[in-house]
Amino acid sequence: MSKNKTLDLICLGRAAVDFYGEQIGSRLEDESSFAKYLGGSSCNIAFGTSRLGLKSAMLTRVGDEHMGRFVREELARAGVDVSHVVTDKERLTGLVILGIKDKETFPLIFYRKDCADMAIDSSDFSPEFIASSKALLITGTHFSTEQTYKTSKTAIEYAKAAGTKVVLDIDYRPVLWGLTSLGDGETRFISDDGVSQHLQSILPDLDLIVGTEEEIHIAGGSTDTITALKKIRELTNGTIVLKLGELGCTVLDGEIPDSASDFEAFQGVRIEVLNVLGAGDAFMSGFLRGWLRDESYERCCAYANACGALVVSRHGCAPAIPSAEELDNYLTRAHSVPRPDLDKTLNKLHRVTAQRRGQQWDDLCILAFDHRKQLFDMAREENVDPGKIKYLKRLLVKAAEKGASQIGTSQPGVLIDDTYGQDALNDVTGKGWWIGRPVELPSSRPLELEGGNNISARLRQWPIEHIVKCLVFYHPDDTPELRLAQERRVKELYKACCVTGHELLLELIPPQGSAITDDTFVTAMERFYNLEVFPDWWKLPPQTRTSWKKITRLVESRDPHCHGVVMLGLDAPADELKRGFNDSAGFSICKGFAVGRTIFSEPSRQWLRGEYNDQQLIDGVVQNYLELVSFWKERNNNS
Repeated sequence: MSKNKTLDLICLGRAAVDFYGEQIGSRLEDESSFAKYLGGSSCNIAFGTSRLGLKSAMLTRVGDEHMGRFVREELARAGVDVSHVVTDKERLTGLVILGIKDKETFPLIFYRKDCADMAIDSSDFSPEFIASSKALLITGTHFSTEQTYKTSKTAIEYAKAAGTKVVLDIDYRPVLWGLTSLGDGETRFISDDGVSQHLQSILPDLDLIVGTEEEIHIAGGSTDTITALKKIRELTNGTIVLKLGELGCTVLDGEIPDSASDFEAFQGVRIEVLNVLGAGDAFMSGFLRGWLRDESYERCCAYANACGALVVSRHGCAPAIPSAEELDNYLTRAHSVPRPDLDKTLNKLHRVTAQRRGQQWDDLCILAFDHRKQLFDMAREENVDPGKIKYLKRLLVKAAEKGASQIGTSQPGVLIDDTYGQDALNDVTGKGWWIGRPVELPSSRPLELEGGNNISARLRQWPIEHIVKCLVFYHPDDTPELRLAQERRVKELYKACCVTGHELLLELIPPQGSAITDDTFVTAMERFYNLEVFPDWWKLPPQTRTSWKKITRLVESRDPHCHGVVMLGLDAPADELKRGFNDSAGFSICKGFAVGRTIFSEPSRQWLRGEYNDQQLIDGVVQNYLELVSFWKERNNNS
């Protein structure tokens, strides 16, 4: 592979959105809910290879609508170059609806009539763009129409001229070649001489061909595998990778043997299959991880087989593809993990290295106004209808927006409840901010969650960008009965977050009057780690420097993927918080602050009294917020 390329891979082809039925074992007719994922084989491979550490780009078209924006944003979050994801204003993004009836039955319907990616044109890319990559991958569907065939051939010509390798994922879908009824997306193979001859016209240009036995059959024009392989070999010197399902795969360079018994098989791993859809895209992603880095075929196939095995054990295609760290962990012990979907280590690694949404938070200035009881009490004290709190929280969003425009490179965030703040949450969601949302019943000890015990059902209704915040009044010296009750509830919440994919922020505050030492918080945090609760975030009061050192060592040793700690305020005076900020200087584990009453309490009280109008409230909150931001930014100079 050339070393003078800025990209490892360009994927040309299908870009779609998959709607996966969530009821396993149901007919597609009877599905009652669907999960939305990135889809389209080329898109999945761009996504998967990027997750595995390659520099990948997507070359396609999407519609000028919500699903097109979703495709572009999901790819970008995974690190894919989307500079050549072109918006087509005349067509819609392709959709696929899929179900999982049983291990052999996967009904699916392609909604792709005149869809955006099939309108891709040679004007969408330049020779220089194709030349910037080590390899160009095209999937079979994009040779199925005159328009896509012409465009793909142009891309191949540019690649050949630039020394860019050309890869074909045969990806044979008879319905997309017009060989079945529109509703029969499930059929994987129909012999057709026209399709075979069409595919054979591009074989001489290829450096790598990957397919299942059925896909090799269509490319080679014979249902006898050896005969098909020999026909392919007559037309190309490219490497052929033949996927053999649970048996693994074989790689064929040079002359094709006369018998499959002469294949050098790279064995896969046996696992419990949930869903074979997307396994091929994962396989290709894994193989390319090794192939584009000039690793041995043995290693390439190990990556490929393991990626396929992980995906068939999970729901969805693209989101099920592992990260590099997760894949490498699995490879060290794959034969002892018959159920990857039940393996705690793999599930945690997938959660923290693959499912997270890609945003790096390291300088957070969070305005917290998820307070419910405190603002209710404030309204009562001022003889004001508590219903006004809802409008107050929308004004606090406006204050947060105004403050965010003045904090430079620091990152804005909010903590907002849905008791009084649902409208405020709606206002701020989708801005790319850090957003936390509480689940605890205010002041409950032992901890109780709002909305009853079925927390998973409640979280299902939340936007995935909302971080689940849970405040626990907790001390290591609590009575065993109280501690166990609190810990049981936190474990339930953590498991729910693992199911729904939401991040969890665990806020620890010792009960009023309890003894606090440099070991109090680190001991409490260690207890939750011992219970296999791994919050994505911690929220803690200001700590001494000794305590920060201990917390840093604990988190680095027990959960290096933890985002870190944000500091809370507890209505402390600004000068007191300034001292706390200074004590955190130099400790990268502390990612920022999440402070509320110190900032909004007095302006809100004056607004409730009628002494402040809306703008005065906003201005007062912004002034207090920016003062804390300045203290936060100055902490390294004052320590």
